[in-house]
Amino acid sequence: MKTILKSKSQELVIDTEGPVVIIGESINPTRRKKLVETLSQNNFELAIQLAKSQIEAGADVLDVNVGFPGVDDVALLPATVKAIQDAVDVPLCIDSPNPKAIETALKAVEGKPLINSVNGEEKSLQTILPMIKEHGAAVIGLVMDDDGITQDPEKRFQIAEKILNRAIQTGIPQEDVVIDPLAMAVSADPNACLVTLETIKLVHDRLGLNITQGASNISFGLPNRVELNNAHMAISIWNGLTCPIANPAKITTFVRAMDLIRARDDFAMRFTEFFYNQEALKNS
Repeated sequence: MKTILKSKSQELVIDTEGPVVIIGESINPTRRKKLVETLSQNNFELAIQLAKSQIEAGADVLDVNVGFPGVDDVALLPATVKAIQDAVDVPLCIDSPNPKAIETALKAVEGKPLINSVNGEEKSLQTILPMIKEHGAAVIGLVMDDDGITQDPEKRFQIAEKILNRAIQTGIPQEDVVIDPLAMAVSADPNACLVTLETIKLVHDRLGLNITQGASNISFGLPNRVELNNAHMAISIWNGLTCPIANPAKITTFVRAMDLIRARDDFAMRFTEFFYNQEALKNS
């Protein structure tokens, strides 16, 4: 299954049979006080710096989220999207829980973005999917519904299947649906990772869709987060994860190694190129 995203002039393929695509998570005001301050003043310099640094670190797509208390995201999200697209040329993942903000951003964005997100709630399906169809975007489907978040992998799969079926009924191609199996903190629930991993496997084996997840969610509240995240990421990728949302500075080297080990990097070209590019950046 191939999900195609586009920037102003470039095309990116997320392929269930290809290398892992990294969606950079850092343009997000959560725990970034300086970003909140600058965005609240319609100052996009820091957001642009984060965009450029993530691309240098290996991000293929940039997640753009401007949500913080009191924000007028209906105005700020499209303005931020435009500022970033004026500065860099990679596909964007437009990230907001506010459908009106998503709609205004869809009108402003160039290319074909990924939208984060729709879920199995009836209101979400009825609101978000028509916008995806109208603007020809791709969409992330969160496996939660009107009953909340289930801890049963089979039920999470059923929600993923429901989202896919409703998308197809709306006229959205199946390849434009990317599933998020919901990675939850293992510190709060010892079975959290097992549920997510099994959901990934079910979606991969039965639906064949591309799969994303918040790469660092599982380690919240614990020490040595990078090592824990990478352990979970390795099994996730093996089970079918194709496009994690993550900090590329912490995950790209690991992802390149995973691609090489899985025979998705002929003659170690991408692994080696990334290593030498990073060495050059250090010495510049």
